[in-house]
Amino acid sequence: MNNQDLLKIVVKAADDKRAEDIVALNMKGISLIADYFIICHGNSDKQVQAIAREIKEKAIELQYEVKRIEGFEEARWVLIDLGDVVVHVFHRDERSYYNLERLWGDAPLEDLRSVLKP
Repeated sequence: MNNQDLLKIVVKAADDKRAEDIVALNMKGISLIADYFIICHGNSDKQVQAIAREIKEKAIELQYEVKRIEGFEEARWVLIDLGDVVVHVFHRDERSYYNLERLWGDAPLEDLRSVLKP
């Protein structure tokens, strides 16, 4: 599987736990950290943890390495490092404060419509 497949798996897992405002930034050529940043948020600590847990479990199930998870217990900003895909699961209040979409504003958005079809 490639990074595009992992991107779809992560987006679907987040959507399954009703993550809101899911965006994927294409970081190729912009950041050495990852090819994609996925950003989403939940409305409560429990939902943030559920989203992060689902992403972790799906990645492991499909034999992707979960390199690191930060912030799970606090559930304000959970970072899931999957190598070429880095996932940021925010609590609603924290997302607007950190505004990663603006910080990385030169990164093009990936079209997620095919992944998030109703």
